Amino acid sequence: MKKTRSMLRIYGALIVLATTLILSCKKDDPKPNQYQEVNNWIDDNMRYLYYWTDKIPSKTDKNLDPEKYFESLLYKTEDRFSWIQESASDLQNSLNGVTKSVGFELKLYTTGVGSNIIGHIMYVLPSSPAAKAGLKRGDIISKVNGTQLNTSNYYDLLFGLESFSVTTSTLSNGLFVDKETKSLVALEIEEDPVFLDSVYTFNNKKVGYFVYNQFVADPGNDTKKYDKKMDEVFGRFKSKGVTDLVLDLRFNTGGLVTSSTLLASLIVKDLDASKVFYKKQYNAQVTKEILNDPSLGADFLLGKFIAKANNIGNSINKLYVLTGNHTASASELLINGLKPYMTVVLIGAKTYGKNVGSITVTDETGKIKWGMQPIVTKSFNSLGKSDYSTGFVPDIEDLDNRLDLKPLGDINEVLLNKALVQITGNVVTSAKATESARTLSAFNLKEIAFSIDRKPMAFKSLHDDYPKLKRLMR
Repeated sequence: MKKTRSMLRIYGALIVLATTLILSCKKDDPKPNQYQEVNNWIDDNMRYLYYWTDKIPSKTDKNLDPEKYFESLLYKTEDRFSWIQESASDLQNSLNGVTKSVGFELKLYTTGVGSNIIGHIMYVLPSSPAAKAGLKRGDIISKVNGTQLNTSNYYDLLFGLESFSVTTSTLSNGLFVDKETKSLVALEIEEDPVFLDSVYTFNNKKVGYFVYNQFVADPGNDTKKYDKKMDEVFGRFKSKGVTDLVLDLRFNTGGLVTSSTLLASLIVKDLDASKVFYKKQYNAQVTKEILNDPSLGADFLLGKFIAKANNIGNSINKLYVLTGNHTASASELLINGLKPYMTVVLIGAKTYGKNVGSITVTDETGKIKWGMQPIVTKSFNSLGKSDYSTGFVPDIEDLDNRLDLKPLGDINEVLLNKALVQITGNVVTSAKATESARTLSAFNLKEIAFSIDRKPMAFKSLHDDYPKLKRLMR
């Protein structure tokens, strides 16, 4: 009996020990990785498509949430542009050129007084709430809803409210003084990138001027509405016998490669649809499979000009491009692609520097709701040059940072004026700076942000290659 009781005590102790060990193990066991499926999808696509695939770490942590996992794969030494979104449909919708806005774009500057800043309007969209309120290029905004803008609140006040008032200011004795207050309500706006076109006549010169603010084909409805409108602009240039062209890309941060190809084809000299506008370089693995695929081959790596009846290349002497430090991506692709074929004169500030392109990656099965926009190509022109990763240096430099801004299209507007002086041989005289037109740096104002960087197409050269590349992955 004692032996039996002793054995029962031993068995009881073993059961308690075993139970403790089991519970302990369960407690220590990690939860099943809720991100495993998404991160596997990210990993598979990135390791195949990503331009810097050889820089992706061999060991990764798939317990990270998808956004952090995606970030952990990026080669940040060179990649400033790849991104991921939780909703693939939102990512695709964000690229259609339709945004909620009051209709102005402005640069933000510190004033040197504490953390105070001002917003300097660069342009206003026609028929927008801002235009209807009487705001115009050159206006200075110092307050929103009566609150002084500063480095901490400007984003929420200017871009986080749908209904608000702005106070404009004027500079007096070195201080910004309140001028008037205007009420604004944000609306869904289709931003037409074909902003302005004009023709100026000076003796035997006819100068076409074209302000193009974004490489977008349409507002997301597959009508090619904006591309068609751009074609019509060049039809007018051609019918009026334009001899020189000034292309204003100072506010153009990029967009669709197809729209860049269209614009290049309307401008290039000796247009020939068999000539190369740009070359695409993928990573070694993708390039090899493209070359070995009979339906793709070497031509898939080339972007060629397209036949356009409204091309004016053989009628113009030179192309003058007005640039800013936010001129980027598809804009730079255009400049680089045209240089082998014609004289391109850059006037303004050094461009941004983006010689790589991306594609939109989604899951065709619908299981994965995320969407990615990874860099997959590097761009070259027909001569094999791609030396603008740090930007194009202008031939005639001007930072375009006057306090008193002339309307776009005014022959005394500083960048257009510099181009016209070059074209006409001083028939157009250089615009004289006044005290009110002194540069912002003279007032110790420093640029900290530009609202155009928030545009969905900002800093993008978007290719539509993914449907064909998906087939190679299978």
